Amino acid sequence: MADRRSLGRRFGWLWGAYAVSTAGTWLAFDAFALIAVLVLDAGPAQVSLLAAAGPAVGAVVSVPLGPWVEARRKRPVMIATDLVRCAVLLSIPVAFVLDRLSFGQLLLVSVAVAAADITFNAAAGAFLKDLVPGRDLLLANGRFEATTWTASMVGPPLGGAAIGLFGPVTTVVADAVSYLLSALGLRAIGGGEQRPARPDRVEARPRAGDLLAGWRSIFADPGLRPLFFNTVLNNALIMAASPPLLVLMVDQLRFEAWQYALAFAVPCTGGLLGSRMAPRLVTRFGPHRVLLTSGVLRACWPLGLAFVGPGTAGLVLVMVVEFGLIACCGVFNPVFATYRLERTPADRVTRTLAAWSATGKATTAAVTALWGLLAGLTGPRTAIALAGALLLATPLLLPRRGGTPGAGAEPTPVRLEADGG
Repeated sequence: MADRRSLGRRFGWLWGAYAVSTAGTWLAFDAFALIAVLVLDAGPAQVSLLAAAGPAVGAVVSVPLGPWVEARRKRPVMIATDLVRCAVLLSIPVAFVLDRLSFGQLLLVSVAVAAADITFNAAAGAFLKDLVPGRDLLLANGRFEATTWTASMVGPPLGGAAIGLFGPVTTVVADAVSYLLSALGLRAIGGGEQRPARPDRVEARPRAGDLLAGWRSIFADPGLRPLFFNTVLNNALIMAASPPLLVLMVDQLRFEAWQYALAFAVPCTGGLLGSRMAPRLVTRFGPHRVLLTSGVLRACWPLGLAFVGPGTAGLVLVMVVEFGLIACCGVFNPVFATYRLERTPADRVTRTLAAWSATGKATTAAVTALWGLLAGLTGPRTAIALAGALLLATPLLLPRRGGTPGAGAEPTPVRLEADGG
């Protein structure tokens, strides 16, 4: 079958590096929030602040890095960001063992990881562009997407069990080690990488115009512009409901940590199924129809989370809703990522991806902080319901016409976010 075709040894190392870091990320699913609740006795507002402040500041820090990364070889940048994430994450278990762990440290580590995430993803997109032929982009995207959802399915329950057996910072250690292994895998790719030809002024000190080039590229494209607003808002509303849902399930409804993790692990089979179906659906119906249909359907599920109750019935309800949402995302994400990169000029790949990701993280942070305040005033269930209701309007922002891809970038970045943001 076509989807089993080899994409080469170098892609195999890249895929392996992505797989190990993704496994670590999902093993540490909601680790910071769980540490805040279980170790530091944080409430809904603090959990939302933790989820919001780190990505927001990290997004701001990452903006000037876009032009800087554009002018450099991408693989060394990716290796460096992996090592940074490893180092800052290891500071958490060290502080825990020394009984010096604080909420402030969690915030600082969150900022560093968020900035490194954005920088890594932007560099990875440009690197993959040179590594994989354009005809194989959707195939590569499908493999990354399937890897993500496989790790999502296996990682959280194992992480929950590890927390229960070995303590709350166990999964953070595993996540840190996964970034070290990823750096080693990236180094093993080998081969040459041509240094991008960029003006000296960009390498020395990026100008305001260089920093804004990514956003200009997005807003100038009639296909990317609505998709940009759709994905940013959709992802923000989905993620904003996560801290209230965690508090509702773990604190108010008294689900165990492993049950909470299981509720989001089992439905990830939907993402695996969706990512496998995406290439076939595109072949049969065309990329734009698949993008539009899956984009509409993914907005219809999250409202159901407002009705979760205690016990087995509540757990099953979460699993059903999440399965539907994740299956639609599993189809949408690889098609979206390919569409986005096909329409991005080749000389603006890194800055466009950095601008998109930074905007997504900053918006998610702001909306998450707002929803934390809302949950504190009205209760977690009301906040979840409002997010679900607003999500029903986001399909209005999807591009209504296909259009011709712009000249330049072809591949998608290695996706680390739930919604391709």
